[in-house]
Amino acid sequence: MSDMTGWASETARSILETPLPRRWAHTQGVAAQARSLAPIMGDDADLLEAAAWLHDIGYAPALVVTGFHPLDGARYLRDVLGAQDVLCRLVAHHSCAIIEATERGLAGELAGEFPPGPKALTEALIYCDMTTGPDGTHLTVERRLAEIHARYGPGHLVSRAIEAASPRLLGAVHNIAGQLPVAVV
Repeated sequence: MSDMTGWASETARSILETPLPRRWAHTQGVAAQARSLAPIMGDDADLLEAAAWLHDIGYAPALVVTGFHPLDGARYLRDVLGAQDVLCRLVAHHSCAIIEATERGLAGELAGEFPPGPKALTEALIYCDMTTGPDGTHLTVERRLAEIHARYGPGHLVSRAIEAASPRLLGAVHNIAGQLPVAVV
């Protein structure tokens, strides 16, 4: 584990483990998915894993300001922890967050403070998040999208945002999956 990923995992653990154990389980699963992508990520493998550890810290009650976890988490990383810019941008925009930000009336703030991260890292983080269930288990992107819809229910702004983002989410997951070596059965 690199210094960056060690710092990120400890930061996420200290923020999520006690108040949000299920979110912590999800985070651990997302980080495991990120580690599994190391062979295709090259020099960006540690940055991806760090973003995976930190992507949901904005859910922690102590960090909630706007109630929109990508923005709250990215602001905390930038303003309190002084994290590197690209890491903050990946957290701010994970899993097509700009679409939900639009639903919440926060798109201007999100985009104004945090430009999107590099495409390859953004897609890889989508892959990690959208193939990990709330309890940390790995699942297909289709099952993950269905789980989110079921959890929030029809008409909820998160459900609307996920539905609008689905083509981009599916495309990113399939793009990353297509880069992975084929497993020998």
